[in-house]
Order: sequence, then structure tokens, then C-alpha cells
Amino acid sequence: MIGAITGDIVGSVYEFDNYRAKDFEPLIHPKAFVTDDSVCTIAVANILLHGRDPAPALKDWCRRFWHIGGWGARFGQWVQGESLAPYGSFGNGAAMRVSPAGFLAKTPEDAIALSLRVTRITHDHPEGLKGAAATAVAIHLARSGMAADSIRDAITRRFGYDLSRSVDTIRPGYVFNETCQDTVPQALICALEAVDFEDALRNAISIGGDSDTVAAIAGGVAEARFGVPAPIATGARRLMPLEFQAVLEELYAAEQSPEHGRS
Repeated sequence: MIGAITGDIVGSVYEFDNYRAKDFEPLIHPKAFVTDDSVCTIAVANILLHGRDPAPALKDWCRRFWHIGGWGARFGQWVQGESLAPYGSFGNGAAMRVSPAGFLAKTPEDAIALSLRVTRITHDHPEGLKGAAATAVAIHLARSGMAADSIRDAITRRFGYDLSRSVDTIRPGYVFNETCQDTVPQALICALEAVDFEDALRNAISIGGDSDTVAAIAGGVAEARFGVPAPIATGARRLMPLEFQAVLEELYAAEQSPEHGRS
């Protein structure tokens, strides 16, 4: 899960000022910060770890960290409103927050079920549900040791995403987009084409678009494939509230327990 949050942090300074190359330095910009993507990811982890009622729990986390900002208009209205009903969204927020489901799942079907539980409370459009589920399954498969090409094939067969393109072919024509259908496939390609964790984030930033969210999705999958190098993880943790760090530690302890299938 720290991979997704690191991706969010790395992409935070490029969301509205895209940098379409991989040579940006340093990886974590001095002005980088955690965004709403990280708040929602931590909230999802807390919900799944403690069996909390997803809608009120997500609202609680987002209201407590409202000052972080960056909230999408419709999601922000939902957070601050009284209704707990979903609003038919297919925004990429469904996928950027779902990495805990992939890390805690025991099987692909479990990844889908956990994803559905925390996604349908807001993003109940079929494309929103699909984007989150595909991300969670890709993370689970990577954690299980499946090779990148096999993950591509599995995601394409199950979810219908075309993952045949390369980062270099995506980059020239990719534009800012906040939908699952035009964010998730690109982010997965960035992660699956990468040679290591850092390369995945550089791929994600280099295509432009909604950079923090693309990098958050790619970062979760890349962590599952490669792990996160200690210096990068340390740099990201320095920018997280202590409450976020506590949830991270709790998730990794649960993920490594026999109950969750990895020891």
C-alpha cells in the first residue's frame, strides 16, 4: 500500500503541470505532498482491517483530513453531505484507493469482493467497479508471483482492458482524464512494463494526465511486483501523518499473517 501512497506523493506536483519524460529529479520533489488519494487509500485499509461500515468510515476519514484538499467535486459533495447513497461515478478514484484490497486478498475472487465492498459505496457505475476490481486483482496476482505478461493476459481476459500498448505509444496522445476506463489501463501498463518500482512511477509521470492518480494506481501494482526500496519508502513516510503510518503498519502485519495467506 505504501507503493500507492508513494505514487500519489510523487505525482502530486505534476497533476496540473505534466512532465512528459522519465528524467525528472529528484523522484520525490521537495514540494511533493500527500493528496486526497492517500487519505482515501488509508481509509480503505482501515475499513477492511476492522470490518467498518464503508460509507460512514470513508466519510469520517475524509472529513478529518479535509484540509489536505484536492477532492473531486462530486466526491467532495458526497463526503460533506448527509446521504450515504452512491452517485453512479466511474471516476478513477475508485482505483486509486483500492490497493489495500489487493494486498489483503487471498484469491482473485476475494480481491474482487473486497474491492466491490469499498467501491460500490460511491463508484457504483460498472466502469468504476471494473476499474477498482482490475487494479485489486492485478495487485493480488503480482503478489502471488505471476509474471507481468501473464498479468496482462489475465486482466484482459477478465476485464476486457487492452493492455497491449507500450508506455512510449501512450505518451504522445494521452490527455488529462479522470475516468477509470481511460486511467486504469494506462496505469497498469506503466506498472507492468517497468523494470523496478521507481521505473513504474517514472513511467506513470511521463505519460501525463492525472499524474498523482495514475502513479498511485501504478505504484500499488509496482509494489506488489518489486517491493518499495527502503530509501523511497522512507522519503514517502516523512510526508505522511503519523496516523497514516500506523494504518500502514497494521495492514502489513495483517497481510503477512497466515490468515491472509502470506507469511
